[in-house]
Amino acid sequence: MVVYEGTKAEFINDVDLNLITDSILKRFKEIFHRSTGESEINSWRESTLRMRGVLADSEIPDNAGVAIEFNIPHTSKRIDFILTGYDKNKKNSIIIIELKQWKHVEAVEGKNEIVSTFTGKAIREVPHPSYQVWSYASLIKSFNQDVYDKNVGLYPCAFLHNYDLADDDPINSEQYKSYIESAPMFGTKDFVELRNFIKKHITEGDNKEGIYIIENGKITPSKMLQDTFISVLKGNKEFVLIDDQKIIYEEAIRIGVSALSSCLNNEKSVLIVEGGPGTGKSVLAINLLKEFLSIGLNSFYVTKNATPRNVFKSKLKIDKMSSLNNLFISSDNFYDCKQNSYDVLIVDEAHRLNKKSGFYSNLGENQIKEIINASMFSIFFIDENQRVTLKDIGSVEEIEKYAKYYNAGIYKMQLESQFRCDGSDGYIAWLDNILEIRETANFDLDNTYDFKVFENPNELRNAIIEKNKKNNKSRLVAGYCWNWIKSGRNKTDIHDIEIPEYNFGMSWNLDNSETWAIDKDSVNEIGCIHTCQGLEFDYVGVIIGDDLRYENGHIVTDYTKRAKTDKSLNGIGKIVKEKGREEANKIADTIIKNTYRTLMTRGMKGCYVYCTDKNLSEYLKKIIKLPNL
Repeated sequence: MVVYEGTKAEFINDVDLNLITDSILKRFKEIFHRSTGESEINSWRESTLRMRGVLADSEIPDNAGVAIEFNIPHTSKRIDFILTGYDKNKKNSIIIIELKQWKHVEAVEGKNEIVSTFTGKAIREVPHPSYQVWSYASLIKSFNQDVYDKNVGLYPCAFLHNYDLADDDPINSEQYKSYIESAPMFGTKDFVELRNFIKKHITEGDNKEGIYIIENGKITPSKMLQDTFISVLKGNKEFVLIDDQKIIYEEAIRIGVSALSSCLNNEKSVLIVEGGPGTGKSVLAINLLKEFLSIGLNSFYVTKNATPRNVFKSKLKIDKMSSLNNLFISSDNFYDCKQNSYDVLIVDEAHRLNKKSGFYSNLGENQIKEIINASMFSIFFIDENQRVTLKDIGSVEEIEKYAKYYNAGIYKMQLESQFRCDGSDGYIAWLDNILEIRETANFDLDNTYDFKVFENPNELRNAIIEKNKKNNKSRLVAGYCWNWIKSGRNKTDIHDIEIPEYNFGMSWNLDNSETWAIDKDSVNEIGCIHTCQGLEFDYVGVIIGDDLRYENGHIVTDYTKRAKTDKSLNGIGKIVKEKGREEANKIADTIIKNTYRTLMTRGMKGCYVYCTDKNLSEYLKKIIKLPNL
């Protein structure tokens, strides 16, 4: 969808007659059935005026196409400005321009796609403009059949029209080089350079033909995208399907093909796959993505948190400049999608879905509802015992509710086989029992799983570091009982987690990595629930804070001992006022126990723990019948 379209001559005329902003706003309301804020309207006004100045060049054809606010099909992403025409070889050529009104930027060390700037009345981390506009071009090239069939040239760039760009400016830092080379930036003094960039790629007008191509091209994964994803998965032993994974895989394919064959009847299908820690939900999800892509279905892997997406991309050796990155998307993307925009959406960690989307959690209605609305076939991989924040709404009941709302066919399957915790269902049942999550018959720990209790956190750290030397697959994690002192750090010299009686100090995982779970030196940092959920290690070392204790013969939780920087229990005070402290304690109890259950099931071969509460430490040692260490 295009909010505004015309030729270059028409665009300049609308700007000169002061009609452009009203025209954009009117069409925006018609398309999105809502208005927008004054800041965006002012942005249109200023940016279009600057682009009018750029296009005031007689060598840029008057009949070149101009599009403003192009909504990339099946996404919530909008391209600010597009120019279309023919190049010197009479080939369709499209210039994609990201417009920014920024005046100052800081580089964010270690985050090659992110910068820091003042926006939304605060300093925030946002995508680098070159990365942002390059990703838009990549998305169009990967999924618009007409674009890749006709070999349309796509040329992204960024125009920071209020920014005095200098060679040594932070926005030009070396870490952003690959994106800047693919999508050059132009500042407030670079009108001539931007004009030359345009004239290099557009020598003849096309009367908006290029706009028609990108707006009406069939949306389907390109053959190149299909083949590339198949190739990166081929031979990767971490993604081989076995046992009931294979059974569910075949059934999911059958349901999906059937659902898409009945799409003319607008009949949706929803598959719910339940599975505990280590049952291979994510491996199955990635394999299903490959298969649905291979048969030409518009399919994506979806999670709430970025960490699983980034780790799997790393394990698959997907380059940061690869179009395959577009296959891994956030659950925030569907709040304004049209019905049945996608063929298949594969939702991993569905228990982490939220009601609202966006940075301020103010967009949309319900992510489960929006995902089912947006796709013909939606697959939800879920473990209800891994809901670890008050915002987590993912449940089988909630999925079924919205599946029924859309009259979708509902299918439910269960993953049983255990591939983590040394393949032992017994350990998880034992853990559920001792945490008093559910009563089980498992009072004795399965001796095939390496579980140890340490009296000293330094000894726990040393044990995990030693295990990690073998293959970089052991990590330290902790309950969120220590404040995250400062974001944006890239060194571990500031200790967030301190246990003074043992002279122990370590930092939470640094902000400069999106792949903490597999980074070379991250064994020297402590991960939290948000950086390790959905992932696995060989050995996990867990520091249990004062929010989990053993008192009067029972496991008790205390949400007041959680860190002030912990947002997982945001809103608990409101629950106390509205429903009483007893109900609030009950809800918080579930969140805290689920958190530690999740942390303590990350290890495939073993879990080592240190408890700040000595009573809990003694209880665990007693119940596993192990001597003091």
